Amino acid sequence: MSKKIGIFYGSDTGNTRRVAKSIAKKLGEIAAPPVDVKNASVDEFIQYQALILGTPTLGEGELPGLSSGCSEESWEEFLPKLKGQDLSGKVVALFGLGDQDAYGHEFVDGLILLYNFVVEAGAKVVGAWPTEGYTFEKSNSIIDGKFVGLVIDHENQSDQTDARLDAWLAAVKPALLGA
Repeated sequence: MSKKIGIFYGSDTGNTRRVAKSIAKKLGEIAAPPVDVKNASVDEFIQYQALILGTPTLGEGELPGLSSGCSEESWEEFLPKLKGQDLSGKVVALFGLGDQDAYGHEFVDGLILLYNFVVEAGAKVVGAWPTEGYTFEKSNSIIDGKFVGLVIDHENQSDQTDARLDAWLAAVKPALLGA
């Protein structure tokens, strides 16, 4: 088992990749280099006790993948490869990218799909994030009044991304390092 924090992401436009790289840079040597799930293996994924997983929301509130309009494979194709893996004992922090202005009716809905998958596989999810500071109609990614992970709106609030990353990482880092 790797003592480092594994960072895996799906991306379409490259924004999620950029956020994943920023997270890795902020965490420094305690994080492994980010891996796009289109290039990831199951063995590589499960070697980590602590994971940070990122995704945009595409299509009708979907994870990125070929059926949601991506030009390459992504979470949609990777998650079935993980089916049956026991993630018990793993600590997972999630981040999602969305556009609250254009897609406020399904804001960051892809995040709940990742959340449900890892929880059903036995992982402990940390890093719920407040909904304050966002303007949207509806999101399926809210449990107990908070998003299930950090939410980044690169399209409309890119000026807040760095501060949000810093605050979220300060909150999740102890749980991830204790994994």
